[in-house]
Amino acid sequence: MTPNLKYLHPYPFEKLAQLKQGIVPPTDLRHIALSMGEPTHSTPHFIQEALLAHLHGLSNYPTTKGIPELRTAIANWLSARFQIPETVINPETQVLPVNGTREALFSFAQCVIDSTRRPVVVMPNPFYQIYEGAALLAGAEPYYLNTLEKSGYLPDFDTVPEEIWQRCQLIYVCSPGNPTGAVMNEADYQKLIQLAEKYDFIIASDECYSELYDDEANPPAGLLQSAYLLGNTAFKRCVVFHSLSKRSNAPGLRSGFVAGDADILQAYFQYRTYHGCAMPLPTQHASIRAWQDEKHVQENRRLYREKFAAFIDILGDVCTITKPPASFYVWMKSPTLDKLHGRRKHDKLPGATAASEFARQLFAQFNITVLPGSYLSRDFDGQNPGQDHVRIALVAPLEDCIEAAQRIKQFLNSL
Repeated sequence: MTPNLKYLHPYPFEKLAQLKQGIVPPTDLRHIALSMGEPTHSTPHFIQEALLAHLHGLSNYPTTKGIPELRTAIANWLSARFQIPETVINPETQVLPVNGTREALFSFAQCVIDSTRRPVVVMPNPFYQIYEGAALLAGAEPYYLNTLEKSGYLPDFDTVPEEIWQRCQLIYVCSPGNPTGAVMNEADYQKLIQLAEKYDFIIASDECYSELYDDEANPPAGLLQSAYLLGNTAFKRCVVFHSLSKRSNAPGLRSGFVAGDADILQAYFQYRTYHGCAMPLPTQHASIRAWQDEKHVQENRRLYREKFAAFIDILGDVCTITKPPASFYVWMKSPTLDKLHGRRKHDKLPGATAASEFARQLFAQFNITVLPGSYLSRDFDGQNPGQDHVRIALVAPLEDCIEAAQRIKQFLNSL
């Protein structure tokens, strides 16, 4: 066994299952799950039809690089979405299809980290747990960048010590952020690119929520777009990760891509030929159709916009809650532990945070599951930035989101 396994933390949903263990919620209230970021909107029929129409492709081994038509469709989408001239992105050398961003975000670190040089991997805190697991299993030390309310829930790169930048080999950024929905702008990305040039590290930009934004006239910026505007037209040290899971409501398709620096992708391609993770041909053809259509994505945004409006309208007068610029998460402040327990101090569970206790009582009393923010973050620099927040994923149907908001309001008013 690799000795690095011992450094892994329990996955957030394992901890959530333990938190709920032994609790019997009220049987007269149907369960509403708002904990997992799994889209439940219907996968567009044309994607399903393309998948079915190419099932004959199951008789062939797919190639690691994917078919040229898919890489071209991805390059065209990147160019149109991020306003990069079509001739800049080379689909032959700067695009690789992957089986979802989770797989790619993890394996990328295993490829690019040199464990003999005391490597550091920088990541936001809270974070998508794959970043930490990937760093630890690659033999690197995670360094957490607390994303706090005072900084707009964005990482403050100025707080990173010189010694950490000197050891940094890889930084994960996530914009729009999971769990906060905060969005980095071009200046944020360009500052990071300049740091990467100075200290020679790679930027892995997780942009899988980039198409779920509130303002149709103001889509989130991306790393490649920012690099191009900075004059880094070869995207040196820049790699982006995109997925159809959220954009096209197709989490079961397991389809995404990485794109950027051709030299890095050449090494990652070599790694993947041994990794054995080629995308099946039917999936590739379905993915082509998905990347070529924007109407279903616009409708997707409309549905989330409707849910955000209804959810926040119900809860806005009883708690601190704001609409994020992007993603489908509400990063909601929880009441304090004292308020959750009143005078019943003996009811506190060992190690409980305000977030975990809020989630536990909400499930016990109102049969709603949300995810404690403390399960997505680590104690760092004297604080845990997730301990007083819960992540609420507005992935359920509109009527369920409305019902959940009404129950949460009732719960908060009872405290």
